[in-house]
Amino acid sequence: MPTIIRGAVIQFPGSNCDTDCQAALASFPEIEAEIVWHKETSLEGYDLIVLPGGFSYGDYLRCGSIARFSPIMGAVRHAASTGGLVLGLCNGFQILCEAGLLPGTLMRNRGLLFRCEHQHLRVENNQTPFTSNLALGSVVNFPIAHGEGSYFADPKTLAELNANNQIILRYADAAGTVSDSVNPNGSLENIAGICSHGRNVFGLMPHPERACDALLGGTDGRAIFQSVIDTFSEGKRA
Repeated sequence: MPTIIRGAVIQFPGSNCDTDCQAALASFPEIEAEIVWHKETSLEGYDLIVLPGGFSYGDYLRCGSIARFSPIMGAVRHAASTGGLVLGLCNGFQILCEAGLLPGTLMRNRGLLFRCEHQHLRVENNQTPFTSNLALGSVVNFPIAHGEGSYFADPKTLAELNANNQIILRYADAAGTVSDSVNPNGSLENIAGICSHGRNVFGLMPHPERACDALLGGTDGRAIFQSVIDTFSEGKRA
């Protein structure tokens, strides 16, 4: 019998990638995925919590700044503080930063343009529950779709992220070269995704859930979810 992982995809008003996430998770026989409305207050029994992309609360004030006050976020914080796996995709990454579960913030893209395209990413850390199925330094290709994806942090925070190996993905070219010319949004150090100090909270602007079916242009995103499955099947947690 395969390991059964219960996944909760949090649905906020304005979420538009929630069913995409649920479908991507459900494409793995080891995962049972459910949509959980943001007004719920418990995530008891779930092994993986996903905050999906979209425009929670219409992106008013700042992306994710209102969603962080949703009732469900108390349960998300509890899960994160007790070692539960929390994955924030695009708007979900923004929410995690606004909620203080990840450091830094996401700002308006350089040039103030919405970027919707496929993007190469270099794997900077494969020692996490989300990236163990990827080779260090390898290149994956995920779609991006955001207007406020420019990662920013103060110099002290940025130094800590580097020192603690918390930078997980960087924007790169197909050969894995990181440069400003392939930075789609102006993120500091080409940062595309980071994790918490405990490695159990991971936020990224690209969309691995949209790279889980060859019909959609690629399957590189499956490695993220397969890593989670492997983490549970091997009895490893963050």
